[in-house]
Amino acid sequence: MSRVATPVHLVVSEPGSFLGKKSERLVVRRDSQTVAEVPFHDLEQVTVDSGGVSISTDAIRECVERGIHINLLTSAGQPYAHIASPVLTGTVVTRREQLLAYLDERGLELSKLLVGGKIANQASLLKHYTRRRKHADAEAYLRLTEALGKLDELRARAAEVKGACIDEAREDLMALEAQAARVYWEQVRAILPAGLGFEARHHRGASDPVNSLLNYGYGILYSRTWGALLLAGLDPFAGYLHADRPGKPSLVLDFVEEFRQQVVDRAVMALLVRGFEPVMEDGRLSVETRRELARRVLERLEAEDRYEGKKHRLRTIMQMQARHLATFLRREGPYRPYVGSW
Repeated sequence: MSRVATPVHLVVSEPGSFLGKKSERLVVRRDSQTVAEVPFHDLEQVTVDSGGVSISTDAIRECVERGIHINLLTSAGQPYAHIASPVLTGTVVTRREQLLAYLDERGLELSKLLVGGKIANQASLLKHYTRRRKHADAEAYLRLTEALGKLDELRARAAEVKGACIDEAREDLMALEAQAARVYWEQVRAILPAGLGFEARHHRGASDPVNSLLNYGYGILYSRTWGALLLAGLDPFAGYLHADRPGKPSLVLDFVEEFRQQVVDRAVMALLVRGFEPVMEDGRLSVETRRELARRVLERLEAEDRYEGKKHRLRTIMQMQARHLATFLRREGPYRPYVGSW
């Protein structure tokens, strides 16, 4: 029986690398040496997270013609460019309805579902660690159980938020999301080894290892989310829960909420709980640390979970959810947030 190859997500982190096209392969060279070759038919995405990397126009054209997205990130994981074909997206109808939904009940309903899904996934990941502590650490088990009760309450309150459109309810939803985040990250801090110095969740500019790992992992996830939304015919910048701002991919930030915990948080926590020691160099993750985290996040995207009655890879679930989102905005079907198993 022939084996179906797993699509490759190539991550390039070394300054001085060159990406070019050689026949039917993408070739990575450094110091005049070939360090990687991937057939284009096996390639799904390319991510560059370092300065000093160049790519030929032939390689770019081959990628976009084959639907291979190219993601450009800073070394901290912040996306600053996404290269994709302008013709590989969906219909104009979807984007028209996406914009109109901001002004009616669809934008609010979707935002409530996304907040509820995020809180449910926070609870799901904590449950994953709760069952391990039930007999080993009674005090920690009690704290986790109490936190799960608070998260359930906040999720129920989010479902009850009222308004005619998202602008009338955003403040209430964001406040509930922030409360859930405080509960969740307090428990994450208790689960992680104490010597890591993780006190609270920080976003841009974080210099501690745990926040740096999370931010870098989210950067990879943002890129995957961006690509899934484009393929579903949606505009990454026209979101609902996250307010509009020039250059801010609001829909990416909305949609990514239900995948953060199951893809990135779980990968980061698993690494650290098992003794992985991240290395910081000049206030940022070292190349080797970024490479290891990228490998674990991409492995997590290849992991399977039950979805709509069957087992699917998480990257496939993400794409299916993006299509369900487009269907919901066109008023052609419901939207149910993805909640990972524990």
